[in-house]
Amino acid sequence: MFESLSERLGGVFDRLRGRGALSENDVREAMREVRVALLEADVALPVVRSFVDKVTEQAVGQSVLRSITPGQQVVKIVNDALVEMLGAEASELELAVTPPAIIMMVGLQGSGKTTTTAKIAKRLTDKERKKVLMASLDVNRPAAQEQLAILGEQIGVATLPIVAGQQPVDIAKRAMQAAKLQGYDVLMLDTAGRLHVDTQLMDEMKAVATVAQPAETLLVVDSLTGQDAVNVAKNFSEQVSLTGVILTRMDGDARGGAALSMRALTGKPIKFVGTGEKLDGLDVFHPGRVASRILGMGDVVSLVERAAETIQHEEAEALAAKMAKGQFDMNDLRAQLQQMQRMGGLGALAGMLPGMKKIQGAMAQSGMDDRILVRMDAMISSMTPKERAKPELLQAKRKIRIANGSGTTVQEVNKLLKMHQEMSTAMKKIRKMGGLKGLGALFGKGGGGLGGLLGGGGLPGMPDATGGDMPKLPPGFENLLKKK
Repeated sequence: MFESLSERLGGVFDRLRGRGALSENDVREAMREVRVALLEADVALPVVRSFVDKVTEQAVGQSVLRSITPGQQVVKIVNDALVEMLGAEASELELAVTPPAIIMMVGLQGSGKTTTTAKIAKRLTDKERKKVLMASLDVNRPAAQEQLAILGEQIGVATLPIVAGQQPVDIAKRAMQAAKLQGYDVLMLDTAGRLHVDTQLMDEMKAVATVAQPAETLLVVDSLTGQDAVNVAKNFSEQVSLTGVILTRMDGDARGGAALSMRALTGKPIKFVGTGEKLDGLDVFHPGRVASRILGMGDVVSLVERAAETIQHEEAEALAAKMAKGQFDMNDLRAQLQQMQRMGGLGALAGMLPGMKKIQGAMAQSGMDDRILVRMDAMISSMTPKERAKPELLQAKRKIRIANGSGTTVQEVNKLLKMHQEMSTAMKKIRKMGGLKGLGALFGKGGGGLGGLLGGGGLPGMPDATGGDMPKLPPGFENLLKKK
């Protein structure tokens, strides 16, 4: 998300950082480019005007122009202004009420409301250990209630039994009674949507809200609709007391204008962003982290959190034991590749690491994506158990067999083996340096591991934008991925 805006702003600020001193004209020229970049990202004009005026006023001050690092000072001012525009702090769900806490989901048809209802239910169940009941109040869209029931089965969350012919208000009353009697912590009401805002939709929504008195009323909007998403949010907020907004399909929105305009124009916090169709594709919206990613400074905190959530502790302990002996075979390499896939793939990791936007650009220009990880896994799968345990057995004929079996080339197999060799060497160095305690020092010197995976030979079939190999990751990246 925000790729195009991040690229434009990155170019502006790189030029500012490259100058030893800045004049007022330099700052104003840069702010004009920022203004154009925000408008091209589909940010609302009033929001752009307010943002640029505020940043310019602070950036042309004497404390900035006379600073030792004026370019960095301007970037900091922009970052702080972005955080304020996006809402300053993350806004979690407020469920500190007498159970069951009722969450009412509203929005237009096609915005992803039903899927988002299931995503929130899964999050509350898995991460907050809440007992959740879901109920569909959508009696207009064909099979809407059945869809929620199927999603409930997939995530292991109960749904209210369907009674044919019941109207939304009656379904809400029955759901509330069932939730109280059966001791549920949270009741989620998935209301009906329409193709556009109309009187019938609003009347139905108000009637349900009057009966349910929800603790949270969340509006689900499709971020790909840009400023239309903001207009929908304004219309809903005028009719019902919204407590927050959820933006869906943020992974497909390279501009991000809806997110940047939403809080400023509606006054409602963005609570979550949906990324992908998978039922775990829901992230808390952290304004500070989003601002950092827009400005190309990465999001290391989210990277660590994702690693902690997805790491397989048994695999990590087994790898640690082998590392202590200086061992690292193809099975261990495969485990690390699978860990990267669980964390969202190369693109997601690059977006969270400071200064790694070039990797994403190289991936796009070379036509490569996370299928690279799949191809490497296929090569390892084409090896025999003995070859995976002892890669030194892989001579010319075996390499040809592996390449044919995995649909790759011998050159790609050689790159994979080179990557493994570098990582194996790193494991031996760790042992010599005192085991795991020496890991930080090793990677501070640009050693192997995942730093070697993306550097020193690059990914198989993955050149960078200039035709060379991929750049190395910043020091310490391996530590982040291993952090529990």
